[in-house]
Parts: sequence; C-alpha cells; structure tokens
Amino acid sequence: MELDIPDAIHMRKHIPLLGLLGLLTASCSENARQVADTDAALVAEADSANVQPALQSINAADLLSHTTVLASDAFEGRAPGTAGEDSTVNYLVRQFRQLGLQPGNPDSTYVQKVPMFGYTPQPEASITAGGKQIKLDFPKDYVAVSRRFVPEIDINDSEMVFVGYGVVAPEYGWDDYKGLDVKGKTIVMLVNDPPIPDPNTPGQLDSTMFGGKAMTYYGRWTYKYEIAAEKGAAAAIIIHETGPAGYPYEVISGSHSREGFDISSANKNMDRAAVEAWITTDKAKEVFSALGKDFEQLKQAARQQDFEPVPLNATADFSIQNKLREVQSQNVIAKLEGSDPELKKEYVVYTAHWDHLGKDPSLAGDQVYNGALDNATGTAALLELAEAFSKMETKPKRSILFLAVTAEEKGLLGSKYYANNPLYPLEKTVANINMDVLNAYGPTEDVVVIGYGNSTLEDVLAEAAATQNRRIVPEATPEKGSFYRSDHFEFAKQGVPALYAKSGVIARGKPADFVQKWSENYTANDYHKLSDEVREDWNLEGAVEDLQLFLLVGNKVANTEKLPEWKPGTEFKAKREAMLSSSAGTE
Repeated sequence: MELDIPDAIHMRKHIPLLGLLGLLTASCSENARQVADTDAALVAEADSANVQPALQSINAADLLSHTTVLASDAFEGRAPGTAGEDSTVNYLVRQFRQLGLQPGNPDSTYVQKVPMFGYTPQPEASITAGGKQIKLDFPKDYVAVSRRFVPEIDINDSEMVFVGYGVVAPEYGWDDYKGLDVKGKTIVMLVNDPPIPDPNTPGQLDSTMFGGKAMTYYGRWTYKYEIAAEKGAAAAIIIHETGPAGYPYEVISGSHSREGFDISSANKNMDRAAVEAWITTDKAKEVFSALGKDFEQLKQAARQQDFEPVPLNATADFSIQNKLREVQSQNVIAKLEGSDPELKKEYVVYTAHWDHLGKDPSLAGDQVYNGALDNATGTAALLELAEAFSKMETKPKRSILFLAVTAEEKGLLGSKYYANNPLYPLEKTVANINMDVLNAYGPTEDVVVIGYGNSTLEDVLAEAAATQNRRIVPEATPEKGSFYRSDHFEFAKQGVPALYAKSGVIARGKPADFVQKWSENYTANDYHKLSDEVREDWNLEGAVEDLQLFLLVGNKVANTEKLPEWKPGTEFKAKREAMLSSSAGTE
C-alpha cells in the first residue's frame, strides 16, 4: 500500500521512525530492483537478438573451407620467410578486407612486420666419457642449435656437469646450481619441474612446490636455456623424456633439424648460450653408463632440495655451421572498432598462429608439413569469428582485434614480438583468447581450460558453457605445461588476462575413452608430421560449438563494466596490477 509520510509520522508510536524509513527504503528498493530486473532482461533480450546472427554464421562448412585452403600443398606448410608465408598472409588480408574489417595496424595496413633471422644448423657433436668417445648421430640421438647470429660455433673439451632440473627458484628455496660456476661448461638437465613427493600423501606431488602436478615456467625448456645463459654455460643439453614432456622425441628432431628462427636483436643474441641442445633418453643413459652412473639414481637425487650438481668427468665437443638469413615475417591483424566512444579504446584480442613447419625438399614423395589441425584450424577459426562479429548489428562496446601471429612453432616469436611491441597499449588490452588446434572429433559435454584457476575469464567461460549444457574442467595433464606452449602465454607474461580453452574429453554419444584415444593417436601419428592433413572423417561440429563459446566470452568481456582479472596466487597478477596502477597514475 502507499504510505503518506505525514500520516506515517503521526503513527510513530506504532511504527518507529527508523522502521518507517526502512519500510520506505525497502519499498523503493523493491521498485528499483524490479525496474533494474526489467532493464536487465530487456538488455539481455536485445543482446541475444544481436548475438544470434553472429552465432549462426559460424558453421563447419566455412571452417573446413578455410582450413582446406590454408593446409593445401599450395601453401607449402606455411613456414615463415617462404613463399608459403606470402600466400598465407595474402589470403588472410584478403579475407579480413572482404569482411569489411579495418586494418589492425594504426599505419593503415593489416600487417605488423616481425624482424627475425633464420638459422639452419649443421651440427656435429661428440662426448668423451670415461676415456671413451661417444659419437652423437644428428638428429637421431640429439639436436643442437645456436641462436647466435654468427655463421660458426665451436666448443671443444667443455666440462660436463649434471645440474638436475636446472632450476633456481628462490620462492621455493630451490637452487640446482648451489653456487657452482658453470661458465664455459656444458650443463645437462632433466625436462620439466622437479616432481616433489607430498610427504603426507604417498603417490601424490606436493602442491606447495612448483605447482604440484601442474608445470610452472621453471619446467619449460625456454626457462632452462635462459638460466643456462644467465649462468654463463657454453652449452645446455636437455634430456628428452616423452612421458614428462608430453610429446615424442620426433617432435623435437622435426622442429630443430630444419631452419629455425629467432627475433632479431641488436647484440645478435650473443647473450644466449652458444649451444642449445636436446638428447634422447637412451643416449643419455649410454653416456651415464660409460661414467659408471645410473640415470634413474641421478633423477631421484635431483628431486631433493639438497641436490648438489654432479661433475660428470666427461667433456663435450660441438661444432655448428649456421646457415643464416634475415627474415621479415609478419603478424596479420584486423580490427572491429567498438561502438562506445570511450570503451572502444580498450581491446579484446583473439589470437591464432598461422605458421607451421613448411616443407622438406630432401624427402621423397610428400614433402609438405601441411599443419591442417596445427594450426590451419585455429587460423580458420579466427576468420570465422571475425565474420561472426561483423554480423552483429550493434557492435560490442570495446574493440575486437583478430591477430594471426607468425612463428609460434619457432618459440612463440610472433606473439612475443607483439606483446613486446604492442600496436595497442597492453594496459588497454582487457583480454586475450587464444585458439590452437581445434576439435575434429565432434561435440563434447565439457570444455577443458588450460591453466585452470588462473583468471576470471574462465568464470565467464563457465557461464557461457552452461548455455550449451557444458561444463568447464581442468586439463588432465597440467604437468605437460601446455599453458606455456601457445601464444596466449606471451600476453600472460606481460600481465594481460589470457584464456586458452579446448574441447573437452567427454564426447557426446561416444565411449568414455573416445577422445583420449583420438588425442593419443593424433599426438603419436600426426602431430608435427607430414600426415597432419585434412581428413574426410573429421567432425567439426564440436569446433563450431567451441567457437560460438569463444564468441560469447569475448562479447561479454567487450560489453561488461568489470574487467577480467588474474586470480590470487597466479604469477601474472602482480604485473597486471602494477601496469594498471601505473596507467591510472598517468591519466
């Protein structure tokens, strides 16, 4: 009922004044809530009507069509610095232009130049252990590269030292070097983080050390080479083990036995270790055996905090002839400008890498590494999302960037270059959503978040997934470090909240182990191999659902007031907060 205030005051012996005001406030609040609910419902309805054409435009036929073109032999495996790059970049620019998207580079072009150099190594190596010379067969037993921009590298009689996992992590009280001077020496390291047993739960890893089961950046090969250079080592050798690494040795040999790339630097990368190498487990065991040492015992010792480096009484010799060339590669970027006059100065970035491994003319028969799943599908997805957003009658408030990056296969170089040379301020970049290897096995009941628990973007993802009757789940093997192995990581390193999600592990209407077997087969038989080609038995309907999901997440982030954040305890949170604080102080 309506209540007249003067009458109410006269009734104060029955209704205390504070109670009356509470009544009035409650009445007004209820009215306001009803109005707000109505407004929210109208906004949601309008947004739904706006988004539906975009969602419906994403389809398997278009996705397959783009993928087929990008993965065709005519594109020669899309290696940076080749005719395959030219074909790929031209195709992407043409597609973005036809969609009516603006050039993403403020210089009015669709490309960002990425200065790199290419190096093709011709290495020779041997190890003298226990008075016996052990010849290493390249690339069967080992691979070795030098990222220094010099034509020749020679290392002779370099003392070898086993440094466990090669980790220096003060926050965990961990130092595998223990102050040992390794300048000029060859260090040998194990792959991944130290797996520290949980003292209270047999068979489990200590979640307070190195992320427990999940890999930290200390487990990445990039970190191990970085710390080796910092310590002044002449050469750094990582022992490859398929189980912990998550991929077979052939992935290593395939990537490092042909031309590699790095970003050009003023000092020609002379601050890097002269040699960065991998060796097979079998060959490492042979070396240790010749020295009277047991590989498994060394591994066990390396898991202890009091581990001391082990001089190996062995020497290494490396000779690398480097065929060098300067390469001007390109990121491709398009922009959909936001509709809000102020918020359009903020950006949601979708990324996918366009590159793959190119071709190998030395092979008989098929020479092209087509990279159909990895990552023609992700690049095609970028085009599909660009088209979908262009279908919206009312564009998102914030601007959307579609960034196809180069040289992911060479060490995330394109995304690294962008993150260090952004075309738009990183403090105004509110989120990155990355796509790498889409689902070709059909719809799933779940969505896997790589790096689960890192940012509030996955909360938005969970809400959107619920509309598809799906749920989000953590990755099953965080110890493989997948979060550090795709382009979103370079954004995360700079503090930008990043999301990397994939189709789940429970396929609709299929046996429980269907996805697991499919994935294991792809990793063993097709990943980074000539056989990664478009297949007639692909089912891209799951990929379509994933892209619709990524559109919903990006659209929500582009329209809502609250920005994505890193969750407490994540290694990127402090950098983001410092970035935003510094930005606020200059405005």
